Amino acid sequence: MSDEKRRNAVGDAFLARLHEAIDGAEARQDAALVIRSSLDGVFCSGADLTLPDAERALVSDRLYATYQRMLESPVIFVAEVAGAAVGGGAQLCLAADVCMATPEAWFRFAGAGHGLAVGAWALVHIAGRHAAADMCLTTRRVDAREAIRLGIATPWREELLAEITRTHPEARARLKQLLNADLHEPLERERTGNRENWTGSLEGLQR
Repeated sequence: MSDEKRRNAVGDAFLARLHEAIDGAEARQDAALVIRSSLDGVFCSGADLTLPDAERALVSDRLYATYQRMLESPVIFVAEVAGAAVGGGAQLCLAADVCMATPEAWFRFAGAGHGLAVGAWALVHIAGRHAAADMCLTTRRVDAREAIRLGIATPWREELLAEITRTHPEARARLKQLLNADLHEPLERERTGNRENWTGSLEGLQR
């Protein structure tokens, strides 16, 4: 990700590039696909605030389809976070199989500030109900140390990708199915609720 002007904000072009990368990884039967940013201090800043409301709502729904694809793909997704992961960017980290955070990383599930219920589909499973409620309902910033303590991320390890690629492909695929088994239904419920109740408006935005 390298859109300096928009700070890697999510729009149709962003999603098209991500799906193209997933298509290539699946076609090559790659063990893993790394999602990282080339920008200092930013992984992904979330929704593109320059989009019209209706288009922003569609992008949000397409993001949920992307999370579902990531959960179902045999490819192992590794998010490398060295800065801000906000909104859709934070949810990309939840959809990844492994999220590695440097000390500079931070996460924010900002949806409730502008009418979206986001993050609960995975955070309850990962961090527990009370911690998930704290993060989702307050939309507060979670630094790398806390994210690692809660299980949202793991510490940065340069060797992690090599370790994954040395494992057996069929074992990786089975493990991924087991690890993600409880996420599909809550993801679909969250997606449906947001699709039916959010117009894409940022009225009352709290960021």
